[in-house]
Amino acid sequence: MKADLALDMSSSISIEEEDALYKKVILRIVPLFFIGFILSYLDRVNISFAKLQMAADFGLTNASFAVGASVFFWGYMLFEIPSNLVLQKVGARAWIARIMITWGIVSMLMIFSRSEPVFYSLRFLLGVCEAGFVPGVMYYTNTWLPSKRQSGMYSLFLMALPIAVVLGAPISGAILESMNGVVGIKGWQWLFILEGLPSVVLGVVILLLLRNKPSDVKWLTDSEKRIIETNVAREAAHKSHRVADAFKSGKVYALIVVMVLFNTGFYGLTFWMPTLFRNSGIDNSFHVGLYTAIPFGAAAFCMFFNAKKAERSGRMRLHGMVPVLLASIGLFLATLFHDQFWFSLAMLTMAASGILSLMPIYWTLPGRVLSGSAAAAGLALINSCGSLSGVLGSLIIGYSGIQVGMYILSAFLLLCGMLFYLVCPAKTA
Repeated sequence: MKADLALDMSSSISIEEEDALYKKVILRIVPLFFIGFILSYLDRVNISFAKLQMAADFGLTNASFAVGASVFFWGYMLFEIPSNLVLQKVGARAWIARIMITWGIVSMLMIFSRSEPVFYSLRFLLGVCEAGFVPGVMYYTNTWLPSKRQSGMYSLFLMALPIAVVLGAPISGAILESMNGVVGIKGWQWLFILEGLPSVVLGVVILLLLRNKPSDVKWLTDSEKRIIETNVAREAAHKSHRVADAFKSGKVYALIVVMVLFNTGFYGLTFWMPTLFRNSGIDNSFHVGLYTAIPFGAAAFCMFFNAKKAERSGRMRLHGMVPVLLASIGLFLATLFHDQFWFSLAMLTMAASGILSLMPIYWTLPGRVLSGSAAAAGLALINSCGSLSGVLGSLIIGYSGIQVGMYILSAFLLLCGMLFYLVCPAKTA
């Protein structure tokens, strides 16, 4: 009877009222996780800037850097699924806070990377600590919003990635230039300290402010809570719920391949872009940061507007496939004309924009087929296996060279676009 009443309330609410309700939810959820995504990404890739000084400090070669950049993802992959299953049991508030506090601490410990073994060990431990954050956030949002309302919110979350570069690249460059030698600490060490500490602080804030489910919050009325829970429950009735279902689903494995392909392009581009600009003759680390920020600043706008247009039209396939194919073309042309700086920069901007525009569209797809324990395991499985791209992206370029590596990444993105066409429905309701 209670469920029928909730269903009646949900069906009687106007579209405008429901839009206003979900806007309120998004305004409460997005800011904390948005900052979390920025800090997560900074703590993951600030190594690409630290390398500019670490190479001279203890002889870090391109190959050693590639191994160190990739070993993070081995720890991340191994602990991703267990972390998300624990989150489902203990609740998002405590577990996401734990993830952030521990990764911030380990990021600061990177200042002790004075040899390759220590460098590799701390990078691996950072991956272990950060495991579960992204799929944990995705699982958490699945308990609040139906999948048809997720692409816009995911675009806001994922805008943190390019914004992290836009803000973090010049800030990282400035720290390297201005803090080097202050109180006897190297610039690259200050980089890890100053970009790791905020993660610890935000972890404490999340522990204080976040609530596990709609029924726990005080900023929704009882009727609003029932509408949210009913909409999620109605959609969940048509999804797989058991953990085993996630491992048996062919759709999940197809989504894993898609993610590996586009994320390999993304991480390859991100890890090596500062080195690419340094090799073009830009010696000042701050200027390297500014040039690195340009492609990702444009990508932030493209990602948001593409996701909103896809959400309004329901044409997810079109708005996912076209950007990633443009990214493939952009990366190919940027590599082919690498000696023409401004044209190459424009093509790198197109590549970054295309890859990032696919991401929020992509992350709506797992929630269309999985729910409950299956969603927790499936999202973790996808993100864990997708983390292989972090290994591939850094190693492909580290060992084959930047030019050949970029051609390989371009081919990955082309294949990604074709496969995405097959796995994504042409239009969603």
